[in-house]
Amino acid sequence: MNKKRRFTLLSGILMMSLLSACGNNNGNAGGNAAEPQATAAATEAAGEQTNTAGDSGTVDTSKAVALKMIFVGPKPVDYDLVFGEINKKLKEKVNATLEAEFLDWSDWAQKYPLKLAANEDFDLIYSANWAMYNDQALKGGFLELTDDLLQKYMPQTWAAMPEVGWGQAKVNGKLYMVPQNRGETVEKLILYREDLRKKYNLPEINSPEAYANYLKTVAEKEKGITPFVPETGDWKMHNLDRVLLKQQNEWNMFDLDLPIGFKLDDPAGKVFNVYETPEFKDLVYYYKDLADHNAWSKSALNSKLDHQQEFRAGKTASITHNLGTLGALMTDMREKKTTYELALADINPDKKKSVAVSTQNGISIHATSKNPERALMVIDLLQNDKELHDLIMYGISGVHYNPVGEDKYTNAAQNANFTGFSNWGFNSPLNRDNASFPEEGNALTDKWEGEVYHYPLETFVFDNTAVKTEVANVGNVMLQYGIPLEYGAVKDVDAGLAKLQAQVKEAGIDKIIAEVQRQIDEFLANSTK
Repeated sequence: MNKKRRFTLLSGILMMSLLSACGNNNGNAGGNAAEPQATAAATEAAGEQTNTAGDSGTVDTSKAVALKMIFVGPKPVDYDLVFGEINKKLKEKVNATLEAEFLDWSDWAQKYPLKLAANEDFDLIYSANWAMYNDQALKGGFLELTDDLLQKYMPQTWAAMPEVGWGQAKVNGKLYMVPQNRGETVEKLILYREDLRKKYNLPEINSPEAYANYLKTVAEKEKGITPFVPETGDWKMHNLDRVLLKQQNEWNMFDLDLPIGFKLDDPAGKVFNVYETPEFKDLVYYYKDLADHNAWSKSALNSKLDHQQEFRAGKTASITHNLGTLGALMTDMREKKTTYELALADINPDKKKSVAVSTQNGISIHATSKNPERALMVIDLLQNDKELHDLIMYGISGVHYNPVGEDKYTNAAQNANFTGFSNWGFNSPLNRDNASFPEEGNALTDKWEGEVYHYPLETFVFDNTAVKTEVANVGNVMLQYGIPLEYGAVKDVDAGLAKLQAQVKEAGIDKIIAEVQRQIDEFLANSTK
């Protein structure tokens, strides 16, 4: 069996076993939180969905429907070509077509909530735990998906999706997403220029200290190469925090949207203000040292650069992302005969490894969609119909990818013309694995197979209804005072940290922590019943 597939199956079995042992609470946080008010259009649409099937139980698709979906990421070069083929198949199978709009990585975080708040006319939207899924679900931006709707309009997905997948995607007991149906690791790694490490006879990059040494050496000796380029986006904490704070200390931090953490192995789930920990203080000094040694651009705070493209072009010596993304980039660069020697670095080799819950990627229906039932049918096909799944995930056979058997592929000449956007929402058991995936990546997968760690709060979802104002205020403080500190742009670190701590308290962090802890305590109590 394929190495990556073994990891996926093992992870799924472990997750289901864990949840069975903990009781069926469906990963819901806080049983008494206020429910979002559905829009009138959403309520009407949900009611109409029960009447679209004829007496025979089949769905009436006699009326042609044009659907629109919002993706995050850049518009693929070959969008028209691939979606033209997708729409031929969708028209034939469910009398529907799909138009896509793409929110580029540089500004998706600002545009995404505005699309929902303005009630723009679209039907489907990529959703994820890291892309405001919980918050937007509670605001009423997504249509609630009942069991009846799923069984009627998504029979293949209903049959294929493990119960744990649905459970993890519920917010306050209700479902607003069709989650991915294939697990993945979310641990962050470093992709770097191994030729530069060897050139300067540097030690193996297997620790934060070794990585800092590499960055500072490149900055000093390689003119015209930026040692590190961050991932663009409205991140409220430095994207290296996933490596140097979460993984290094074995914490979870609610996807870095709030400076609130807990230890993975703490059975009580005690949360704390990350900004007040000695670990965070040490980290900002680490960042300040790197910034002073030109480890990243002075304009990194406002950069719109695509970090993967910068690495591909040899303009940066290292980037960070998950194994799947970095492995795919390595594969493509090697197949295009790059002159650079590439390598992956796990700078937390002895730390606990975890896998993503189902909401790492998914698709939601806009609450005001005029055709939610047809939208569900389209998701069902794109996740479970082999021909359509291959098209949305890999493009056109022989043009963007070359199929290898039923479950593998290699990149074709125009592979880069259909990549980089959030088609991951359709992840399913039909996914193909790249037959040319780097062996070092497969070796890490093999290593992590026996190290997957499941913790008591793995499926906890925070409902911020009671503290929405405080969450918004804290987020603004993080961007205004936290990010400059983490990019080493604050001259006096101690003064900057004190200012950050004071401002985040004034913004209401203590109230948020109290509410998070209340929900965690309730979640854990229900889990043991």
